[in-house]
Amino acid sequence: MIEGRSLGQIAWSRLKRDKVAMAGGVVVILLVLLAILAKPIEMVFNLDPNAFHQNLVDPELLAPKGGWGGMSWAHPLGVDPKFGRDILARIIEGSWISMLVATGATVLSNVIGTVLGIIAGYYGGWVDALISRLMDVFLAFPLLLFAISISASLQDGAFGLSGLPLRICVLIFVIGFFNWPYMGRIVRGQTLSLREREFVEAARGMGARGPFILFRELLPNLVAPILVYSTLLIPTNILFEAALSFLGVGIAPPQASWGGMLTSAVDVYQSDPQYMFVPGLAIFVTVLAFNLFGDGLRDALDPRSK
Repeated sequence: MIEGRSLGQIAWSRLKRDKVAMAGGVVVILLVLLAILAKPIEMVFNLDPNAFHQNLVDPELLAPKGGWGGMSWAHPLGVDPKFGRDILARIIEGSWISMLVATGATVLSNVIGTVLGIIAGYYGGWVDALISRLMDVFLAFPLLLFAISISASLQDGAFGLSGLPLRICVLIFVIGFFNWPYMGRIVRGQTLSLREREFVEAARGMGARGPFILFRELLPNLVAPILVYSTLLIPTNILFEAALSFLGVGIAPPQASWGGMLTSAVDVYQSDPQYMFVPGLAIFVTVLAFNLFGDGLRDALDPRSK
């Protein structure tokens, strides 16, 4: 007797054969766990990302004492050249910031883009034309300049929030709200090809209304492209958050963030290049892992791939 396999089992077997994607997936899982467990890890290993160790810094050279950026058993990745703060602790602390902002912005983009994209693709006509022109308008925005202006104008307080929670919410809103047209176009294109399929015609023939068809018939068939694009959108959002923090309108010091660490490393990279290398490597590994896993997931979910 030949046992049939579900689409999920077929996709999983394809994904397992892609060793590069699996390696990227393992790194992604480890990074997510690091972000989730950042605070408990800091408590267990007594890591304080904001603790000063001025005795480990040479104030004249603006560099850590000793070689390799002040690396030691107590500080495996060295210390920052200005205040002697532990770089490992700040990398761990910055991980949850990057993951939270990137994931939140991706969820926001997916929700807006999926809802508007599926409505435009299914109803067509003037609804499709209106939503498509709205996408064009959003895509025409100079996103970086707009993000800088909004983030800078809301730094003091807004909506009953202030400090770090406000900055995180602003980053999630700015990055997620202005990136939804990319997801909207993908969902719209997939919906245009699905709305003429037999199962949709059958649902119409049984008297199903538009909302039922949209979210009970079409949406489950859009999970694969949404999932794939999400894995590719998260690293883009990580880079965007790091860029805004690098420009000084993202996460404010003394809160650790990878982009903020790069900003402070600009002034001292000649005397202590390792301080720029470590957060840059963290961003590089994170983005590369998500991209490799996303590419492999896309191939695994594509029925035309071999």
